[in-house]
Amino acid sequence: MTPLLQTERLLLRRFFPEDVPALFLLLQDEEVNTFLPWFALKDMQEAETFYRERIAPEYEKPQARFYAVCLREDNVPIGYITVGAEESRDLGYALRRQFWHRGIMTEAGIEVLKELERAGIPYVTATHDVKNPKSGGVMRRLGLKYQYSYVEQWQPKDIPVTFRMYQRNLDGDPHHVFLKYWQTYPVHFIEKEL
Repeated sequence: MTPLLQTERLLLRRFFPEDVPALFLLLQDEEVNTFLPWFALKDMQEAETFYRERIAPEYEKPQARFYAVCLREDNVPIGYITVGAEESRDLGYALRRQFWHRGIMTEAGIEVLKELERAGIPYVTATHDVKNPKSGGVMRRLGLKYQYSYVEQWQPKDIPVTFRMYQRNLDGDPHHVFLKYWQTYPVHFIEKEL
């Protein structure tokens, strides 16, 4: 379920097959994809496969959200913001490089979190590579709080990554912490200062 959302500057909506060229512009950029869980796309065929195999199936999951982030002026995707249907309810996002540092992802995230709260979703989590602190800044601006860090051999890139895990409880429970990553990965710790 991905209901249409609007902010002052943005439309947040489903991706459609005709959005594949815009999706390719985002996912072919090596710098944008440095911290994403896949390799940069090489051609339009890979973008079509990505849409068909990774995005379209998300719209069949009742609790999942996969939004195209579009400027209201042209309704063309410049990024995405997602919330997984899995127990972690992981919040993820990416934005074309030329739109960085304009508060777009924070604006989109605020609206998505409002929608999740209205829908009765109890919490969301988000993780970022310690080498990508600006992503953590977005998480903090969205009201997510740092919980712990852990080291994962990240696939498919097959590299060790230290992730910081953030969480925001939308149901008002101040004590609930999603512990699956802490329990799954033997190297885990709480950083004293971020």
